[in-house]
This record gives sequence, C-alpha cells and structure tokens, in this order.
Amino acid sequence: MPEVIIGTIFLYILLIVFTRLFGLKSFSKMTGFDFLNTVAIGNLLAMSAATSSPSLFVGALLIGMLYLLNYLVTYVMFKSKTARSMIDNTPTLLMKDGKMIEENLKKTKVTKNELRGKLREANVIRLSEVRAVVLETTGDVSVLHTSGDEKMEDFIMEDVEGY
Repeated sequence: MPEVIIGTIFLYILLIVFTRLFGLKSFSKMTGFDFLNTVAIGNLLAMSAATSSPSLFVGALLIGMLYLLNYLVTYVMFKSKTARSMIDNTPTLLMKDGKMIEENLKKTKVTKNELRGKLREANVIRLSEVRAVVLETTGDVSVLHTSGDEKMEDFIMEDVEGY
C-alpha cells in the first residue's frame, strides 16, 4: 500500500512538472492528437499507480515520452501547413446562413437530429439567426448566430472547409 501512495504522488508531481514544461496544451482538446495524448497519459498514470504494470519508472518514462511526442507534433504542425493538414482534421461547415449543407452532413455523418440538438443548446430559435455551424477538429460543434444582420469577420471562418 505505501508503494501505491508514494507512486501516485510521484506520478502526480511528474504530471505537474511535465505540464509546466510542455504547456497546458498537453491536456487540451484542440486536436484529435491532443485528445488521444490526454487519454493515453491518463491510462498510463492509472495503470502505473494502481497496478504497477508498467512499473513506476517505465510509466513515468512513457508519460514523459508522450508529452515530448505531443510537443514535437504540435511544433511541427505549428511550423508546417502540410504537416498540419496531414495530422489534423479540418473544421467542416454544416450550416451557412440558416441553410443546412447536406453534403457535409453526410460526409461528417452528423444527423439532422444531432444538428437540431446543437442548435437548441446554442439557444437558436430561428434558422435565419444562424450564420454558421461548424464541426470543429475536436468533434465539438460551434454554432455562430445572431439576432441581427451582423456580418462575420473572415478570420473566424478562414480555415473552415466549405466556407
């Protein structure tokens, strides 16, 4: 039992140190790769602390390697548009100016019921209020709407496929 307690404290402190070294993005959901990294780190932490398989040292080493790999992939994606397009998904437009884009709904396998739910979550009461609905790289759905005729700035939709 003392090994589990000491090991858990050690791994927890190690996670704090790695997060400080490599940045908070290590635990973000900004990309699918970030999400996978977070799940893998959590799994390794739990396995190393609770089962000692992998051992504490091997678990710490693997967690450190995942942080380093995530940092390197993020760095490469930051520097190279080609790498970014190969590794990361592209945000996809599902609705524009109140109209559903059926082709993109089919391509992303988002149902109209799921879309309706996201519109309700965003408090949309008229489709004419919707400027854009975007399936983000993380799998989240962003609903951009207004009650007026405000125009969206191009910067917001710059990387969205189909805009």
